[in-house]
Parts: sequence; C-alpha cells; structure tokens
Amino acid sequence: MNHKTTADQAYVRETNLSLVLRLIHNQSPLSRAQLAGITGLNKSTVSSLVDDLIERGLVCETGSNTGGTGRPATLLEINPQAGHVIGVELGVDFVSVAVTDIRGNILWRRREDADPSDDQDKMIQQTLQIVKDAITAGKRKGYKFLGIGLATPGTVDVSNGVLIFAPNLHWRNVPFGKIFSEQTKLRVFVENDANAAAIAEHLFGTTCQSRNFLFVFAGVGIGGGLFLNGELYRGKNGFAGEIGHFPIMAEPSQNVCHCGNRGCWETYANQYSIIQRIQARMEVKRTSIIPKLMAEQNSPLSIPLIKQAADAGDNEAIDSFAEAGRAMGQGFAGLINIFNPEKIILGGPLSIAGEYLLPSIKQTVEMHSLPEIDQQVEILLSPFGPDASLIGAIAIVVDDLIATPSQFSK
Repeated sequence: MNHKTTADQAYVRETNLSLVLRLIHNQSPLSRAQLAGITGLNKSTVSSLVDDLIERGLVCETGSNTGGTGRPATLLEINPQAGHVIGVELGVDFVSVAVTDIRGNILWRRREDADPSDDQDKMIQQTLQIVKDAITAGKRKGYKFLGIGLATPGTVDVSNGVLIFAPNLHWRNVPFGKIFSEQTKLRVFVENDANAAAIAEHLFGTTCQSRNFLFVFAGVGIGGGLFLNGELYRGKNGFAGEIGHFPIMAEPSQNVCHCGNRGCWETYANQYSIIQRIQARMEVKRTSIIPKLMAEQNSPLSIPLIKQAADAGDNEAIDSFAEAGRAMGQGFAGLINIFNPEKIILGGPLSIAGEYLLPSIKQTVEMHSLPEIDQQVEILLSPFGPDASLIGAIAIVVDDLIATPSQFSK
C-alpha cells in the first residue's frame, strides 16, 4: 500500500472520528444505530469508530434506551473524566482562570483585579501565577490536563499564539502561546475573546444547531465572533470581528476610541459610555440613589453598582442603560442587514444588565434594519453572561480535541 493511500485512509478515519465525537458531544445520549442513521455510515464502521473513542477514554456508555420494541440500545455520551482544561480570560482590568472537565463544568476558578496601567510583564506574571496555582490544585486531584486556552481582547495570530494588537491594553506582538507553553509545558491555544465566546456558544451554549449567528462581546470594548455556514469566519488574515471599531457617527464627536479613531461604535455602547452617562447626570444633580450606594459600599462607579441602582428602580440608571441599548441597537441593525444571521447573542461583562439593554436594542433594531431581515433574527443573552470568554477559552481547547481526536492517546 502506498503512502498516499495510507494517508488518505488516515484522514478519512480522523474525519469520521471527529464527526461521531461531535455528534455525541452535541446530541448525547445517542446509540450506535442513531449515529449510523445521522451520519449515513454503515453500522460496522460506526461501531469501530465508537470503540476507538471509548478506548481513548473520550466516550463512555451511559445506559440503555429501553423504549420501543427490540433489544435495548446502549447509549453513548462524552466522558467528563477524559481530561481537564485550563481556561484563561485576560481582561483589560482583570484576570480570570478556571479549570473544567471537557464538558465545560467549572471545577476550580479564581478571578483577580488587574491594573491596566501596570507594566505588561507584571500582568502576564500575575496571570501565570494563577495558572500555576490552578495546575497545582488540579494535580492534587489527579487531573490530566489537555491544554490551556487563553482568550484576550484584540487581534490574534491564532496559528502562532500571538496577540497582534489590543487597543484597550495598548499591547502589541505578545507571544502568549510561547510564554505560557514554556512555563507550563502544556499545549496553549490563544484566541480573540469574542471569537472564543462564539466558539463556546456553538459548543456548549444556545447555538449548537445554528449555522449562522453572531456573538457580540460587550465590556470595555465591543468585539464580534461570526459563524457563517457552521464555521467561525476569520477573514483574510484572521482578524475579522473587530466590529467595535466601525464608525456609527456621520459627524464623529469628541469621543476618541482607544484605537485612535473617532466615532467608533464601542465608544457609545461600551461600559465606559454608561459610566460617563451616569457621571454627566450626577454633575447636573439628577435625583439618584447611586451616590448613596457608592458611599455605603465605599465603591467607585461601576456597572454592577449601576445595575444595583436600576434593580432598585433608579430612573437615572435605567435610562443610562436604555441609551446604551439604543447605541448597541444601531450596530446590531447594521450587522443584521449585512449578515442576515439566525441569532445574535450578547455576552460579556455588560450582559449582566441585559434585561435593561435588550428592550432598547430590539426597538432600535426594528427602526434601523430591513423588516424582512430583522423579523427572522433572535436577539438573546448568552447563558454564560460575563463568563462568556472564560468558557470560550475552555471551548477552543475542547473544540481542537473534537476536531482531531486521534491526538488523544489511548
């Protein structure tokens, strides 16, 4: 047998292993017969593939389907004990690390504030220390780590694990993959935070069955992850999704974005814009409980505090969220007109105020998008809320495992 034939056979088997594993991940519990019906593969081929996945520890048998007539069928699901993953979300002003099983269940986590004005090396060392603590805690419990996923704001060279540019951090050309792999001896995957969140939504969330959707990550900045025809769209150089930096103002105001331009969408719809709206209201002595809450809690003005005020019925807080929702809605309308997605999912730090943002977002979308298109779109909050990119960091490792299961040693 020549090398080409052998390589072709190996490729076909890997493709089929991945297909079966992804179906079990997305739709379990499934029987061998159901897998054969869905894939169109013959039963003996499916049985061989399933046996291989069981031998690798990726799939386990979970009981029998006793419904209907005939012999009960053995059901299959992903083995949550197959291995463990470390997820890292590097925010502008925080670092979050979690350890999960391969189904995304969080088993350990830590979040620490970070000062964006700190030296870059200091923030990286802070992150590395938390990761090392996570590894130590996992090893005590006998965890087998499959890799580290790191989600970061900005443009990312995914193949080389390099952060190219993060406007809100003012960082350029940071070789995260090299730094973290050298320090931990684990495989490291680096991804843009919004893209990672979109992968999490597709793998673990509400869009497993959706082929065309947008994930909008809203926090200090606004980023987007776009799935087209069931695949994450990266663009020519892998930098697609920087939706926060398209201009929504015909006459750009004095607001300068961290990218250096004026009129960027995110400057009117990110968390700083909401804080600025509240500050402007306080300067003209609007009636609000927010100053009282800040004094009682000895806390600076923040999105959680503003939401607390909104929950208590504070009109200034509610109106500020509504204004931000209208600014968000303008961007959503443009995205809907361009891409005609099935769903738009809102996640990230600002999603904690989703109940106040969504009505204005939807109202503005209705005003500014083509009615034939927007009526087909669902606008939803991510089930992962502020943890969307953290779960995304986990998801990029798990997704690689599902795509190439033969890498997992028997």
